[in-house]
Amino acid sequence: MGEEPTRRGALAAGALLAAGFLTSCTSGPGGGTGATATSGPAPSGPAPSGPASSLAPEDVVTGLSAPWDLVFLDGSALVSERDSGRIVEIVREGDGPARTRAVGTVPGVTHVGEGGLLGLAVGAGRTLYAFSTAKDGNRLQRFPLTGAAGSFGLGRAETILSGIPAARFHHGGRIAFGPDGMLYAGVGDAQEPDKAQDVRSVQGKILRLAPDGTVPADNPFPGSLTYSYGHRNVQGLAWTPDGRLFASEFGQNTWDELNEIVPGGNYGWPLAEGIAHRSGLRDPVQQWVPSEASPSGLAFLDGAFYLANLKGQSLRRVPLADPGRSEVLLRGDLGRLRTVVPAPDGSLWILTNNTDGRGSPRAGDDRVVRLPLR
Repeated sequence: MGEEPTRRGALAAGALLAAGFLTSCTSGPGGGTGATATSGPAPSGPAPSGPASSLAPEDVVTGLSAPWDLVFLDGSALVSERDSGRIVEIVREGDGPARTRAVGTVPGVTHVGEGGLLGLAVGAGRTLYAFSTAKDGNRLQRFPLTGAAGSFGLGRAETILSGIPAARFHHGGRIAFGPDGMLYAGVGDAQEPDKAQDVRSVQGKILRLAPDGTVPADNPFPGSLTYSYGHRNVQGLAWTPDGRLFASEFGQNTWDELNEIVPGGNYGWPLAEGIAHRSGLRDPVQQWVPSEASPSGLAFLDGAFYLANLKGQSLRRVPLADPGRSEVLLRGDLGRLRTVVPAPDGSLWILTNNTDGRGSPRAGDDRVVRLPLR
């Protein structure tokens, strides 16, 4: 279960594209050190939210089907579609409108519940990494991208990690390369909460892998891919400029979370949900009631985190200088928001998620929108 069921129940491009969209831009491994930090005192309750922003989102493309993630590469943007298993490229030629084209379909994708083709990341050598659901569980694969921007193709799949337990809900699925060049993956508890406290299991974890899927020698638990544990369903990963990792996480009935992640940290699930002040457990830097949040995507830009909220149907800004506070942006303007990504020109690109079976699709849904912040 994801953001709603566990709470008891449940191409026409418009405005101008990012100026840097057609320049070379690669999202991939960087230099620097790994994420090591400690968080300050946690707030004692829900943080207040500021007023909704007057920022105006601009359509980039419309008519997508249950899009899940987005990455930039060499002047194009690549989008995963959860149910179809397709990788879609967004391209713009000259001064014309943006258009979409199919790069390829990830073989063997099985869509059940929240499963399907989920997170994407770009590695060295124009290699595309994908987290997806197959008949035998979730897996991490990498694909060489053939061709060039505007005509990318999907090469042969190489599975670097398979057999990740899957259920109808709680897949996690977000992947990203950290500043240390390692691949990080949020993996849900697959509806087996107790597994989140077992460091030998990959369920309810943030995993850290070398690009070939092997265990980095400096992982906190020798021989294990586990980087942090006690997670219910992490779907957002972002780093600050000084290398600190933060993650957004779905709670169950009480609190959704923004956490600062340290190697080997225990984030409480299912022993605690939200701020618990319990010895041995790491409290979130901020928490929200699920009806206002259900945070999936997470991005860091210009001194602040941005969280894409599904049930809360909003974009939330959390300043790094005061992570116990937040401001709500775009409340209800676009419906459910799955992913937020910094674009090369300093704007944010946002994926809506109204065609995933839980939303109320509007004309043109689902869409990619550009949000200028300056």
